[in-house]
Amino acid sequence: MPHEAPKLADPSLFKQQCYVNGNWVDARSKKTFAVSDPATSNQIATCPEFGKEDTVTAIEAAAAAFPSFRKTTGRERSRLLRKWYDLMIQNGEDIAKLITWENGKSLSDARIESTYSAGFFEWFSEEAPRIYGDTIIPSVPGNRAITLKQPIGVCALIAPWNFPAAMITRKVGPALAAGCTVVIKAPAEAPLTALALAELAHRAGIPKGVVNVITALDNTISVGEVLTEHPTVKKVSFTGSTRVGKILMKQSASTLKKLSFELGGNAPFIVFNDADVDLAVKGLIASKFRGSGQTCVCANRIFIQSDIYNEFTNKFVEAVKAFKLGAGFEEGVTHGPLIHERAVDKVDEHVQDAIDKGGKVAVGGKRRPDLGSCFFDLTVMTGITKEMKVTKEETFGPLAGLFPFETEEEVIKLANNSEVGLAGYFFSKDVARCWRVAEALEVGMVGVNTGAISDPATPFGGVKESGFGREGSKYGVDEYVVIKTITTSTA
Repeated sequence: MPHEAPKLADPSLFKQQCYVNGNWVDARSKKTFAVSDPATSNQIATCPEFGKEDTVTAIEAAAAAFPSFRKTTGRERSRLLRKWYDLMIQNGEDIAKLITWENGKSLSDARIESTYSAGFFEWFSEEAPRIYGDTIIPSVPGNRAITLKQPIGVCALIAPWNFPAAMITRKVGPALAAGCTVVIKAPAEAPLTALALAELAHRAGIPKGVVNVITALDNTISVGEVLTEHPTVKKVSFTGSTRVGKILMKQSASTLKKLSFELGGNAPFIVFNDADVDLAVKGLIASKFRGSGQTCVCANRIFIQSDIYNEFTNKFVEAVKAFKLGAGFEEGVTHGPLIHERAVDKVDEHVQDAIDKGGKVAVGGKRRPDLGSCFFDLTVMTGITKEMKVTKEETFGPLAGLFPFETEEEVIKLANNSEVGLAGYFFSKDVARCWRVAEALEVGMVGVNTGAISDPATPFGGVKESGFGREGSKYGVDEYVVIKTITTSTA
């Protein structure tokens, strides 16, 4: 199908080198890897295949920059983040184009991410001057104590491909606000957005070595080992799968690094009989199909109480039919391709497994080779049961399986029957039930009568095997500081 990325207003944002110590550099080996457009599978760029030595150089640059950067005032760091934010807003359309080109999501969706991701720089520019300690009166007469929050040091930030801008700004914003320096491992599937952000950091006057962006594909495992095992790195922040998170956590144990991990989800989405059905349909659309279902907080297990099951299903199916699947830059397209063919294979596997176990396809349910190898229909299935893969595994794709239930007690048990606990959603008009269910769900974030919960002002993170630590909000900076106690005697 015809598909051509629109030209950038500022072509200099298109970078094919890594950013280390304020310079654009290639890998020592001169090796590169290809970056492809998921809509066409055509190569759109090459990026350096960094190895262990390259990664150590980036860490050393961050370490060299740390002593002076940590001494900057919160107000100075605030101004730098604000300049970076202003540049992101000024270049927001170009950032959106890069996101769509390498990630595949529709341009309208990418524009939302571009604005959302810039918001983290704005938020943390306002938090930087407000990192406070406490004054404490100890139990020993004549003693006084204060606490200081100090930057932890060099931080390794490992970002995923599904939000190539937001998952970076949500990490680097609080790190810089605290006075840390960073090495960012850009996602191999979508590194161009990260490199554009590095260019804007350079223009914002971020001192050299404070922000470093590296790329790798074949060497991802070895680069990850360096970032997690190098003694100079004091903090690792990772967003990705639980499986990989466990590996990185084990590696980080060798030097007892501070960690914050945002890992896999299997979000329950519950609609009770007393819910506003139209509002719940709108909420499920927002939660399930953003980024074609490729978000960690996507609704994955969808529970509809029996009295409204048919009404909800009919309205939801009609809403999904109104979507337009296609290449992200095409006019009117609402949903784009998946990131690669392996993602399509997983969605297809879940659909076929559900069909084999009695599930019915209400809409979609098929690969779309007529559009490209990475496309799969926006799909709704009914008659889903707990024996099916779609209820046990995170699909990470455009499959919405509807599961009927009878009682509140039953659905809470079903919702909590998971090793992960990132997000959960439910819809009800009963105020008592809203509090009861919100407190009962074993997740880190709950959406009550809404399918959209992400905001720079609110803490983002999970429980159980969805990880630990919080990003965004006033709590986000705490992940990048250590508390020092100073006790003095006045006796």
